[in-house]
Parts: sequence; structure tokens; C-alpha cells
Amino acid sequence: MGYLLYSLSLTTFVLVTLLYLTRQTWIQYLPRNPLPYPLNFRYDPLGPETPSESFTDDVRLGFSSNSFSLAGNIESGDSRSGLDDTAKQEIKQIMKKRGVGFDEARRQVVQERFRKQGIGPDGRPKDPKFVSFS
Repeated sequence: MGYLLYSLSLTTFVLVTLLYLTRQTWIQYLPRNPLPYPLNFRYDPLGPETPSESFTDDVRLGFSSNSFSLAGNIESGDSRSGLDDTAKQEIKQIMKKRGVGFDEARRQVVQERFRKQGIGPDGRPKDPKFVSFS
């Protein structure tokens, strides 16, 4: 009986270790949310497709952070209608799809716009005719 328990424990340990070491290979085939709806529900601070009318709404929906604070706009009574709606939608999609925070999603959106406009990640144009005098 002791040998059976020992061999079962050792086999389980080896199997779990192999699965852990090869997880990058097989984890992509697992469903993202394997649990049914009531069990996998998470609070979504970004909410449904709610239009925002002001910077206050943008902060409430999660489009603010320590490094990108909208508090100055709110305190000064800025009358603009908040952040750009298309950029907010892009950021929201990245946050949901990739599971990253606001700052990382905003960085990815800016880098993608730079790439489309021919600007390198360091902020300099990729144009071969570009001349800079420092």
C-alpha cells in the first residue's frame, strides 16, 4: 500500500512539473473563461458602451491614472467633452483583450499611431530624408 501511494504521488508530481514547464505550448488552447457566467463574472470598471460627456465621466470609467491624471482638467472646470472617443474605444479594447492597465493600453495605442505615421519608438521619424540639427 505504501509503494502505491508513493508511486502515485511521484507520478502526479512529475506530471504537474512537466505541465508547468511546457505551459507556454498548451495554454493557448485553453478557453479564456472556462467557468459559466455567474461564476466568471467580474466587475468591469469600464462599463458598457457608455458615452462620456466630460472629464469626470472619463475618470469614472477608468481612463485616468497617476501618470495620466485628469484632475487638473476637472478642477479648472474644463468645458471640453473629455477624451477622444475613438482613442477611448481603442484603449478599452486593448485593456479588455490583453488584460493590461490603462497606462499600458494607452502606451500601446500611441506606439501603434506612431508606427502608422512613420515615427520610430524613440520618437524620431523613420524617413530616410530626415535631417536633424542638434
